[in-house]
Amino acid sequence: MDRSGQGRAALATTLAGALALAGSWLVAAPAQAQDGFAACIGGLTGEAVQRGVRADIVRQATAGLTPNTGLLRLLDQQPEFSRQPWEYINSAVTASRVAEGRRMLQTHRAAFDRAERETGVDRHVIAAIWGMETSYGRAKGTSSVIRSTATLACYGRRQDFFRGEFIAALQVVGAGHVAPDRFVGSWAGAFGHTQFMPSTFLRAARSGSGGPRIDLMNSAADAIMSTGNLLRLEGWRAGEGWGYEVTTPQGFDFRLAGRDRPLTIADWQRRGIARIGGRPFPRTSDQAFLHLPAGARGPAFLMLPNFRTIMKYNNSENYAMAVGHLADRLRGFGAFTRPWPTSERALSRDERFELQRRLQQVGFYSGTVDGKLGAGTREALQRFQASAGLAADGFATSAVLRRLRGGG
Repeated sequence: MDRSGQGRAALATTLAGALALAGSWLVAAPAQAQDGFAACIGGLTGEAVQRGVRADIVRQATAGLTPNTGLLRLLDQQPEFSRQPWEYINSAVTASRVAEGRRMLQTHRAAFDRAERETGVDRHVIAAIWGMETSYGRAKGTSSVIRSTATLACYGRRQDFFRGEFIAALQVVGAGHVAPDRFVGSWAGAFGHTQFMPSTFLRAARSGSGGPRIDLMNSAADAIMSTGNLLRLEGWRAGEGWGYEVTTPQGFDFRLAGRDRPLTIADWQRRGIARIGGRPFPRTSDQAFLHLPAGARGPAFLMLPNFRTIMKYNNSENYAMAVGHLADRLRGFGAFTRPWPTSERALSRDERFELQRRLQQVGFYSGTVDGKLGAGTREALQRFQASAGLAADGFATSAVLRRLRGGG
């Protein structure tokens, strides 16, 4: 997991083009590539020694190290951004994952008790992240963290970031938390039950038992405590939830939706927003923004500050929604009340690029044309929809793309 707050999906997008070029060069000139890789790693290992990692440990961890060109094949999918919200959320929040999560909450009750008491983070959210990241430890990854971070430190556009992660990985090994040959995780270097990047481990990892060694690879208690501590450091508000499903009144101005337009719950109520089922909001002074993941036809939500905190774990609204919804299901709550507009197909990759280009051409979008329909694209789309007399919900559909093309 990219703990800089930009997320694994954002990393994949940023790295894809540059790493593809690097990969083709590696294949075409393996000898020269290995020489360059060795020089790159030599400089980084020297820096690690300067930061206090013993030279013999560095030599052991990097002996025979070669770049992992196979990483390049893993950069094509961005499920948090390329699928419809309901496809992503429904595939993440399954009956089996809910059932297993409830078992884990009971099995590790003492660990969750301690983490909740010491960090203030809701145990159901910690459990939901555990379920989302590795299916409660069943899919922690098999790639060498040292090799993965070394490869990405020497090739691609995010070299500065991954240089720091490679050195941090050596520091984790040097501190005795994990042996080099057992240090495995995801292709981008995230590891353990809840997929910490090495630098995040150094910043936020805590023992679940109070011992000096922290084992995110094998200790559920350490992973539970560390995840709670990370969310605490990122600004989790104890005693508050992540958001509410709400209803919008007839004729509502959907231009008010979006992360950059927070209001108090009381202000939203004055505009006709109500909680599903007529239940009261616990605190009307809370700030929240209106989120319409599937536009005006789908469920609507008021998102609290803790929603943004979850996004710091993975910078994707769909990911944060899946975590929040899974946490609610673990509590015993049901599915969302308003149905998703499942007849609406997802735009293809080419169509997403076209949508951004056409919004750019008509002066509504000034961001990067990258095919990612994030907050910037959604806000640009809202402005176009309002200018065209459409419901300004920011939801990208084939119909609104036809309208941008000049069709009906």
